[in-house]
Amino acid sequence: MNLALFFDPLREELITSGSTLSTLAICASPFVDNFPDWRNADLAIIGLDEWRGSAASSPATHGADEVRRRFYQLQKGTGSVRLVDLGNLRPGLTLEDTYLRLREIVAMLLEHNTVPILLGGSPDLDYGQFLAYETLERPVSFAAIDSRVDMAEHDSAPPEEAHLRRILMYEPNFLFNFVQLAYQQYLVAPEVLVALEKLHFEKLRLGDIHADVRQAELLLRQADFVSFDVAAIRWPSAPAYEPVNPFGLTGEEAAQLAWYAGHSDHLSSFGLYGYRPDHDTHGLAASTLATMLWYFIEGYYHRSGKTDFQSHNFTRYLVSFADTPESVVFYKANYGEKWWVEVESMGNSTLKRIVPCTYEEYLHAIHGTLPDRWYVTQALLG
Repeated sequence: MNLALFFDPLREELITSGSTLSTLAICASPFVDNFPDWRNADLAIIGLDEWRGSAASSPATHGADEVRRRFYQLQKGTGSVRLVDLGNLRPGLTLEDTYLRLREIVAMLLEHNTVPILLGGSPDLDYGQFLAYETLERPVSFAAIDSRVDMAEHDSAPPEEAHLRRILMYEPNFLFNFVQLAYQQYLVAPEVLVALEKLHFEKLRLGDIHADVRQAELLLRQADFVSFDVAAIRWPSAPAYEPVNPFGLTGEEAAQLAWYAGHSDHLSSFGLYGYRPDHDTHGLAASTLATMLWYFIEGYYHRSGKTDFQSHNFTRYLVSFADTPESVVFYKANYGEKWWVEVESMGNSTLKRIVPCTYEEYLHAIHGTLPDRWYVTQALLG
């Protein structure tokens, strides 16, 4: 498939304005005149301007371009960067066509180990991002960062308010786990939170992230893909969505979460949705999102690349329990302080999953208490 057929090129001034020999503009290969060689790239930016899934009208200007204008002026980080910018995706004839177009493009990038960075458009576009993973023919994990949980049931709900339900109900089911981060409890119906509990999905409130943002790292470490709604960020840090919300993630916390996502060896695509430039009079939100992209890319280039738990890069710890002959295996990375626990299905010993955990959870296991995530994963394995 010739990807160039699906994209509009960028204006050169979006890339070169304000750039110097030390800015990201020098490192990127954007689609201005010629379509870039995405097969040999590590990361690929895709601009989105599809708003038919939103209850509000489309913004007058292209949000991804406003973010690009600031992103390419940022100083490049450590090491070399192999980044392409494919330009702006042409929407399909219908919204469903756009979802399917996204599915094909993201799936092709995944096949070549190029990480798509989806930028702009309404949050329901993560449905197209999700569909691409069906081609992998394995269970995947998904993390959503949003102030709300978009699981509206009523028929009149726009897709941006119901896209999560559509993902969770998709058949054939290839979603292993789902995590909701930064939700604000007063914006989420109690029955929605109960439904997530019954499905054994994890969640992390905004207040928990404020208390210790590192709690989010564990949950993002196991995600195959992330959908980040700009509405998760408080309005004073990102005035670019509606209805306005004075509460939410700070800009620093949003950047930290983006870094965690980029740093995860497991993650293979990242969506940053919902930015409305018409609300962003002074470009503050565009600068926030540009900085988040910088941190995502910086996190990517700090990945360890060491995921073979049987290799010398990990130390294996076997924890036994007095009342059962079974043992539980923990792994510690020799290159840092990260821990994982192996969960073997009680119903089918061929089903196993190694999930992130903490050192404290390992210590509790030594004293006879398995971590909650062990039980959650056991329930998901069935």
